[in-house]
Amino acid sequence: MRLVFVLDCADPERLADFWTAALGYDREPFDPPYVSMTDPKGEGPQWLLQRVPEPKTTKNRMHPDLRVTDMDGELARLTGLGASVVRGPFVDDGWPTTVMADPQGNEFCVIVPPEGES
Repeated sequence: MRLVFVLDCADPERLADFWTAALGYDREPFDPPYVSMTDPKGEGPQWLLQRVPEPKTTKNRMHPDLRVTDMDGELARLTGLGASVVRGPFVDDGWPTTVMADPQGNEFCVIVPPEGES
């Protein structure tokens, strides 16, 4: 079995610029309705950005968590790439967390794991 993460969006070509920079992934050419992104180290799951006609209207039911060691530095980097802070930072059961949105409004979390966690 292979895990592939698919994110619906209005403009996969533009959104791929954000996510490849955010994740350090490589991007494949647009193959309608998808843009494929892969981890150059071969460790992370493949991501597909899928063009869909309907706009995003509610909270994502599934979202990526980016686990980092420096919350402030990562928030600055991601907002510089075009993300926005939705809520936070706050501490969720010992895990410093910030809810963010990519440039097309898809939510994701930036989390600093407590010491000893990964």
